[in-house]
Amino acid sequence: MASHDKLQDNLISTCSAIKDLRERITAVDDVLAKRSLETLGYKISRVNHAKVFNKLKLMATVHQTQPTIQLLLSTSEFVGALDLISTTQEVLTQELSGIQSFRHLGSQLIELEKLIDKMMHEEFVRFASSDLNRPIDDDTGPDEEKLSSIILGLLRQHKFSFLEDYKNESTTSIKTMVKQTVVAAVSEADSIDVEGNLGSLADQMRLLNFTEWLQMFKIVFINLAKLLHRVKMTWIIMYRLIDFAVGKSTSSAGDLVEEESENNAESSQSDAQSDPQKDIAPDADILIAPVEHQRLSSGLKEMLVMLCNYAHDRSLKLLIARGKDGFLEKLSSSEFVSLSRSIESFVTQCETVCGKRSSSLRGGLQNQANKFVNRFHEERKTKMSLLLDNERWKQAEVPASFQDLLSAMAKGEISLALLARMDQGNEECKAAEYVEIDGNKYAVVGTVLMLLKMVAEYCQCVEDIPSVTLDILTRLIEILQNFNSRSCQLVLGAGALQLVGLKTITTKNLGLASRCLQLISFYIPIVKQFFAERLLPRQMTVLRSFDKILKDYNDHVQEISNKLIAIMDDTFNHCLSKWEVKAPVPSLTFREICKRIRKIHEAVVDILPPEQIKDLFIQMNNSFKTHLNKQLIILNVTNDGGPKHGLVTSELVFYTECVQLTSGLDKLDNMNDIWVRR
Repeated sequence: MASHDKLQDNLISTCSAIKDLRERITAVDDVLAKRSLETLGYKISRVNHAKVFNKLKLMATVHQTQPTIQLLLSTSEFVGALDLISTTQEVLTQELSGIQSFRHLGSQLIELEKLIDKMMHEEFVRFASSDLNRPIDDDTGPDEEKLSSIILGLLRQHKFSFLEDYKNESTTSIKTMVKQTVVAAVSEADSIDVEGNLGSLADQMRLLNFTEWLQMFKIVFINLAKLLHRVKMTWIIMYRLIDFAVGKSTSSAGDLVEEESENNAESSQSDAQSDPQKDIAPDADILIAPVEHQRLSSGLKEMLVMLCNYAHDRSLKLLIARGKDGFLEKLSSSEFVSLSRSIESFVTQCETVCGKRSSSLRGGLQNQANKFVNRFHEERKTKMSLLLDNERWKQAEVPASFQDLLSAMAKGEISLALLARMDQGNEECKAAEYVEIDGNKYAVVGTVLMLLKMVAEYCQCVEDIPSVTLDILTRLIEILQNFNSRSCQLVLGAGALQLVGLKTITTKNLGLASRCLQLISFYIPIVKQFFAERLLPRQMTVLRSFDKILKDYNDHVQEISNKLIAIMDDTFNHCLSKWEVKAPVPSLTFREICKRIRKIHEAVVDILPPEQIKDLFIQMNNSFKTHLNKQLIILNVTNDGGPKHGLVTSELVFYTECVQLTSGLDKLDNMNDIWVRR
């Protein structure tokens, strides 16, 4: 029983301890846990209420979609409207699916999107027509903001027909502009009675004289150039927008023009091989695929080239219409050059715009250009032949205009103003005795001055009419060859004796001919470089003809030098064959030899350069030693220190002093080699 009572007491105390513990746990729960759990429940409830609020807010926003789209369309914000439609459709599908109040909104947005596509197409056509047909003197650029909105919207919808639309509008504008210019020129011409003339516009245009017609042609070119520049500005914006649509970084219009001018020569093949993913920013908004971008870029380039070609074709029709009555074949050289220069200027402008060469307009003038080149060449060929046949091979004065022209040519410059000044012939400055080029003086005859002027005219013709470069080159080579061969016949072949009645071909005539050839030889590499810069790579082989001509001229110069040496060689042989070693010293023979040397020196000292004179007299001295050596062998005179040896030594001292004073040689070669070795 005692144990039972003790156990009962323990149970009571345990229950009391448990009750106390429970009371404490309840107190702790009230203080630490219950309020926190209530706070967590309030937070979850708040999140749920926020979701409901956001959903209602989203529904309110979607409800305003159509009014917002109408507002965006009123300001031509096509991209914003399309983005809003796309975003709304995505929201309806993902977040507002199953809501009854929006069950018809999706189909309404689809119809609205189709309407926007149609609006963008019509707006682009109106924009292109308005921009292309505004007054030609209006230099303001296109509305870039409006065009960007339309183009980006079309690109976003993958509607790429805008290239064809713009091409059609541009061709129509070009055709209309050309016709309006011709009508204006015909109506303003004094030589045409428009009211009494019932013929077609082409027939009326053919009644214009050359000055009126060329002025009209120039105005057509000016207006076409302005129109093409206008097209290029729009093209630049479209090109930049296409890059932007694929995620590429865009440049300013000026940077893009410079970039295009550097890359115009790239072919469509290189475009096809380029990496379509290049330069695409990773975080860019992609509107079109890289393949589509590549196709659009190629289409833009082809469109620009096509429009330039179309402008050429319309201009060519004017040229053909005016040339039906043989009008172009009757043009003078100056008139033809004026026409060609106008055409080349326009063609160059078109090449700047599109970066491609167009051959249609050049080809329309090519037949007439060939006839012009034939007449141009035959006139100068005949003139050169007459000048050579009447050339007396005397030194001519050099007018200041010729000196200015030759100085410019030495720098690789061909000046039309200098040529015109020479044709006028009113010289104010005193003529010079020599042509001075790079510090060197050239004594020349009048024919050589005219030949170099002709060379400048051939080069200027190439500048004016680049399409005949190769033809002009072959004709220029021919006239240079004719001068070389004909001058050889007249001087070395003594043909001038019969033609102009010269008594003999003097040493001075030979020296002048040599110096003239050297002056022409100086310009041959310059002319070669001039043509090398203007020929196509496949035509470069023709330039080898200049190397052959230069060799022929140098050979001709050497033949003249050999002729001068041969003259003195005969003199040495003739004089020394009669010479005897005896007093007095100097002998008559050596006096005669020195007299001849002085005479030939006087003839060439004012004509040939000092280096050539020195070389000439060194060779003459070698010839003299050879003949003296032979004569000493015949006379059996040796350097034995005897009386005859002393006489010969005195003769040589006299000869050496004479040659050194005459030719300016510092010293002669060792004269000891005239003696026979024993």
